[in-house]
Amino acid sequence: MATARLSDDDVRARIAAIAPWELRDGKLHREYRFGSFVDAFGFMASVALVAEAMNHHPEWSNVYGTVRVDLVTHDAGGISERDFRLAERMEAIARSRGIVA
Repeated sequence: MATARLSDDDVRARIAAIAPWELRDGKLHREYRFGSFVDAFGFMASVALVAEAMNHHPEWSNVYGTVRVDLVTHDAGGISERDFRLAERMEAIARSRGIVA
């Protein structure tokens, strides 16, 4: 079963609830800043386990203590509920590691 793309109005209405995520180039976007490469990479490893269990994988990059994330559901042709669920899980993991903004 294909994942449904959310309407632009739905995305705009929901994005405030996951601030500081923002809409950038048609994707949910967020940058996390950690104190070290090891902290950033540990966050990514934790998220990777969740993403794999959800079968929904982020577009992301890591440079030293910064992790840049873009979420979009390619088979839906845009942002879907799955992107918001993964963003919420990522926020919970970040909070558990002391990152609150």
